[in-house]
Amino acid sequence: MATIKEVAKLAGVSVATVSRVLNDSGYVGAESRKKVEQAIEELEFYPNEVARSLFQKKSKLIGLLLPDIANPFFPLLAKGAEDAVNQLGYSLILGNVQDDVEKEEEYLKIFEQNNIAGVLSAVQGSSKRLKNIPLVNLDRVESFEQYAVHTNDYQGGMLAAQAMADRDPKQVVIMVGPKEVPGSFERLAGSIQIFKERDIAYHLFQTTSFRLEDTDETVELFFKEHPNADSVVASNDVYALAIMREAVKRGINIPDELQIIGYDDMPFSRLTYPGLSTIAQPAYEIGYKGAQLLCNCIENKPVKTKRIQLPVELVLRESLREKVEHE
Repeated sequence: MATIKEVAKLAGVSVATVSRVLNDSGYVGAESRKKVEQAIEELEFYPNEVARSLFQKKSKLIGLLLPDIANPFFPLLAKGAEDAVNQLGYSLILGNVQDDVEKEEEYLKIFEQNNIAGVLSAVQGSSKRLKNIPLVNLDRVESFEQYAVHTNDYQGGMLAAQAMADRDPKQVVIMVGPKEVPGSFERLAGSIQIFKERDIAYHLFQTTSFRLEDTDETVELFFKEHPNADSVVASNDVYALAIMREAVKRGINIPDELQIIGYDDMPFSRLTYPGLSTIAQPAYEIGYKGAQLLCNCIENKPVKTKRIQLPVELVLRESLREKVEHE
């Protein structure tokens, strides 16, 4: 790997001149700049971004904290964030926290050691641990004062309940997302409003996480506590599909004996049969718009709004029964 000294020697200039070209700081004559650029290309020189960031007091690196990369929602969010930061001249460092506070602390230390320019976070509590570093929350929002991009969870809860209420439910169970995720309660409040308006009784089933590895235990407990459920508003697509799989194993017909609606609209939700009805969240767009917002903050560009709320929509597939028309 070539060094800055080798670039300077080939170009016939000082190391300081090469540094000024790389950092676009200070005057460099047109002829000298051309020689340096040619030497860089010939030697295939790649500057040390960490060293450059220490010199400039900033970097072109952005950190992304995710709670669980195994959850199919978050890779789409990460792809949106990566596409946006790359287009804006930045690079992304991924931290997969896995709902572990110690791992989150480790990643935050790594970000600080690399003089990170800013952080995108879909993890609760990051704002309390980060000081003097631009931060944009993705999906999970803690405060109205924070920069954030998220969806309308209350609307999502209402849409899910409305779809279920229109299809003659008998024994309704609402799966409630983890207590530490504010959006879980927004969705629950939206669903409860609809069921109360329609005078439909419901039961609650509290889940402790959205993690893929917890599905088997969660589904087993679900059927133990609610063996007669015939209508389920699931907390996400992963749990919805896990319940559908277990129902099929138990000889329960979907949707005639058990209808279910998920949340997220992950790609595999349309590949199963019966296909999973769900509430679609624009995961890619959340990541993309969040990255744009963060870069504007880093570069001190005008920001119209600190919070961007994106809509959700109902996607109907075979896991729900036919709509009942009331006279």
